[in-house]
Amino acid sequence: MKKINFGSFQSRLTLALIASMLFSAAMSNLLIYKYVLDSKFNDLRNKLITIAQTGALALDANLLAQVPLEREGMNTPQYREIAGRLRGIQKANPQIKYIYTITSTEKEGVWQFVVDPNPDMERAGRQWATSYPGDKYNASRFPEMLKAISKPSADRKLEADEWGVTLSGYAPIRDKEGKAAAVLGVDISADEVYLIQKEARRRILFILFLGIVVSLVLGMLISRGITKPVAKLVEGTRRLSRGDLNYTVKVKGKDEISELAESFNRMAKSLAESRQKLLDYFYRVVESLVRALEAKDPYTKGHSERVADYARDIAVKIGLPEDKIKLLREIAFIHDIGKLGLSESILNKKEKLTDEELRLIRNHPLTGEEILKPLNISQEMLSAVRSHHERHDAKGYPDKISGDNINIFAAIVSVADAYDAMTSCRAYRKPLSKEEAILELKKNSGTQFNPKVIEAFLQILD
Repeated sequence: MKKINFGSFQSRLTLALIASMLFSAAMSNLLIYKYVLDSKFNDLRNKLITIAQTGALALDANLLAQVPLEREGMNTPQYREIAGRLRGIQKANPQIKYIYTITSTEKEGVWQFVVDPNPDMERAGRQWATSYPGDKYNASRFPEMLKAISKPSADRKLEADEWGVTLSGYAPIRDKEGKAAAVLGVDISADEVYLIQKEARRRILFILFLGIVVSLVLGMLISRGITKPVAKLVEGTRRLSRGDLNYTVKVKGKDEISELAESFNRMAKSLAESRQKLLDYFYRVVESLVRALEAKDPYTKGHSERVADYARDIAVKIGLPEDKIKLLREIAFIHDIGKLGLSESILNKKEKLTDEELRLIRNHPLTGEEILKPLNISQEMLSAVRSHHERHDAKGYPDKISGDNINIFAAIVSVADAYDAMTSCRAYRKPLSKEEAILELKKNSGTQFNPKVIEAFLQILD
């Protein structure tokens, strides 16, 4: 029988799923409890609407309209008759705590009482809690009351007002023409229901809080062992996508993620070896092309190799790392690869170049960069090709950059290229002597060339 490894990714994920299911079950039970409570509440609402609607049919809207809306109005026979009918409705429905009629005013949200059988006897909790004819009431707190002027309704949630926690039903009292003259309100005591709902909300909040705490604890315990190695793999993937094939992912353990990390490292190593073989092959091909290019022009034979050697010596002198020196020599050898796109007539022309021919010549760094870009080589190697004709004073080409904005590879190749060009025989001029070339280097230090590179190269030449 296979032994269960509780430290594996699969086991940890299973435990997390079990915990989630247990939490879901607890939440489901709570939601069922809430559903049952809501169902009972809705049944109570419907019952209230029926009582209010039935009671409204027993009231005379025209008689109600004759009640004066002032405190003395309760002494009128119309008030007493309506009050008697309201007491009859209340007696027929013992669960009714308060029953009253109320109507709207011109002010939005403010209503006023018409007839209330018990204006201040049972509601003496506060001196201002009265309901005499004409007494104002803030109905904006009860949206269902506002709707009742057009159709029967009941509160959708328990509300606490001056007379305690109640649940109210409402129905319009219509005249013979069907116009609503007032609204009948019936209130039942909902203290028990209110306490049940309050307890349910408390339990919901408690279980929700407990669920969050449990989720956080489980998340911290489980994710600590999952996200950290995954993050290392993500970082390895990013490094790999940027071309850093020598990066290794270090993940301890014996689970699936550690095995994935080992596979990743083997893949990266294999890709690095494959890329190096391809680069070596490409460099050999490009070197052959460069030699073929130089073969077209006897005046430049050996130029690329000499520039590469000069560049290597300068890099050693200024203290570049060994791996950088190797890369610099390789790229310096093929710095003029862009001239493959130029015709021999331009390369070997003895007369002054036309503006168009000069433009083509000055485009060779860009052409060289485009040739090498698919290799995914480093940016500094590409800059040695693109920027080896830039000047320290920003008067070079193709980008007219200056000073330290010019990559050190490009600055070194620029000096090595210029020195070899000055000391080599060309179709349009004779070579300068070593001493004359050194004078030119000194003369253009800080303008055409990087002073630090010139200083190092002069020491080499001495």
